[in-house]
This record gives sequence, C-alpha cells and structure tokens, in this order.
Amino acid sequence: ILSFAVEKGMDQKIDEAFGSATGWFVELIFAPVPITKEIGVPWVLIVLIFAAVFFTIYFKLINIRGFKTAINIVRGKYDELEAGADHIEASDTVHTVDGDVVQTIRVEQKEGEHHGEVSHFQALTAALSATVGLGNIAGVAVALSVGGPGATFWMIVAGFIGMASKFTECTLGVKYRTVLPSGVISGGPMYYLSQGLAEKGLVKLGKFLAIGFALMAILGAFGGGNMFQANQAHAMLTYAFDVPSEYGVFTGMVLSVLVFSVIVGGMPSIASVTEKIVPWMAALYIGMALIVIAVNIGQVGA
Repeated sequence: ILSFAVEKGMDQKIDEAFGSATGWFVELIFAPVPITKEIGVPWVLIVLIFAAVFFTIYFKLINIRGFKTAINIVRGKYDELEAGADHIEASDTVHTVDGDVVQTIRVEQKEGEHHGEVSHFQALTAALSATVGLGNIAGVAVALSVGGPGATFWMIVAGFIGMASKFTECTLGVKYRTVLPSGVISGGPMYYLSQGLAEKGLVKLGKFLAIGFALMAILGAFGGGNMFQANQAHAMLTYAFDVPSEYGVFTGMVLSVLVFSVIVGGMPSIASVTEKIVPWMAALYIGMALIVIAVNIGQVGA
C-alpha cells in the first residue's frame, strides 16, 4: 500500500492553530452543568438566561412596554426635545414628571445636529448590520440541524427575554460613555464595568472585568466577527458557483479590503454605509424567507 504525504493548505493550518490555542477555553466556557443524567446545559447559557429573566422582571417587561417608545426614538420623534428645563417641546403622548421626560433619554442638540456621532436610525442599522446574518441565518441553520424544529421555539423565547438584556446594555453604554475633545464618542462594557462598579466601591473588580472584556472582544473579533463570516461567504460561493474551497483565503482578503474601506472612517463612516445597505438587506432577508415558504407551502403544516 502506497501512502502519500498531502501538504496541508493554509486554511487548514490556520484552523488547526486556532483550534489548539483556543480549544481549552471553548471547553471551559461551554462546560455542561448536568440537569438530568442525559442532559447537560452549558453554564454560560444558564448565566445568560438568568440575567435576561432578571432584567425582564426588574424592568417590568420593558421588552413589551418600551417597544412603542423604541420605534418613536428611531423615527426621530423625540429629536427636537431640548435640554433646557424652561422650554420642552414634547408631544402630548410623552409622559413627563415634573417637566422631565421619563420615557426616553432626551436629546441635546444644536440646530440641525444630533447629540452624538450618528442618528438614531444610523445607530439601529449599524447594530443590525452586525446582528442579522451570522446569528439569524447561519446560527439558526446550525441550531435546527443539531436540535431539530423545537430549537426555533427556544430561540424565540431567548430573543424575547434577551431584549431586556440588550436594553440594559445599551442604557449603560449611553450613561457611561465618554465624549472626547474631538467629538468622538467612546463607550461600551469596558467603560460601564469600570466606572459603574467604581461607583459601588468595587474599583479593582471593575477594572479587571473591563480589561477582560476588552481582551475577549479583540479575540472574538478574529473568530466570530471575521473568520466565521468570511468562511460562510466563501462556502456559499463554493456551493452556488463551484469556486474551489481552497480559494477561501482570497475571499477573505477581498472582504477585508472592503470592510477596511468602511471602518477606517470610524463610526460615522460605518453608519453612513449601513443606513443605505441594511434596509435593502432586511428587505432581501424577509423576501427570500417568504419565497422559501411559498415554494414549500405544502410542507408548512408538517
């Protein structure tokens, strides 16, 4: 029997290198907690679900109560609310207490300018551009293939209670953001972890968690933020147009150049692109889903 030494491709070498370097961490994060003799749930999932349920109850179903307000904010309904207490232009539908608008964070703005680097709609599209696709398409496909149709129900439940977690995260991000002298805004978990916990007297813990999050975000950007998406994009090229799988590195290079041309201008540049692309992406996403249902309408009941 003749054996031939096949040289590994670059993609395979990179995959093996990252696998050996991060495998222990993945096993640690997804270590199962036994629920029954046959079923174990990763401990990180238990933490996330507990936090989401807690915030949903603590904020009294904000994911339902705040939905209308959220839509109005994105529409720009409250953009004209001024910061001064002497002059408040609020709609009759806006709930106020002692002159303070409690439904939303009031927007301080100069004439024709928003208080921030981007508009509310641009902020929404920037967030959606990083959400729809990796999780909503590829992630759902993986979940269904592994867990069956029942996974859909639990994803809906997780999405519903997860809205309270996102509300908390975004509110803290705005509360503890920093506006630099140049007008550029910095914020995120590393800011509210350090500053928020410092207010509670937990300075060292806040700094530790903030640094830890920043490092994890950097490492996560290599995997879920870049490699997985580039791999999925090339997998579709291979499936639809028979592009050789070993050419994946070139797909990644092209995507990296396109992404760099957008993010090099900072958040304003990203938002200006996403506000034009995301609405079309959403329409295409929903349209393709309806087409798939229509073509397979006979299987809907089953």
